[in-house]
Amino acid sequence: MANIRSAEKQRRQAEKRKARNRAGKSTLRTTLKKGRATISGGDADKETLSSSFSAIDKAAKRGLIKENTANRYKARLSAASKRAASK
Repeated sequence: MANIRSAEKQRRQAEKRKARNRAGKSTLRTTLKKGRATISGGDADKETLSSSFSAIDKAAKRGLIKENTANRYKARLSAASKRAASK
């Protein structure tokens, strides 16, 4: 238990940030799963990729994932989409 007021405030702020980050990462994972499922199901369209890319970019902008990680996710999604389209 924190004895100093500033330490107590820091703990409260950290809890809020943790909850926000967990919710954001969960949303990102859900969006990625839906995008992958749509692509593997053969229903890949530009709107699916666009919404997935948007979620990835927002997560990177908010600091939930790093920029290189975001680029890697997008590259893998687009490659999977191209493979599914060629079949």
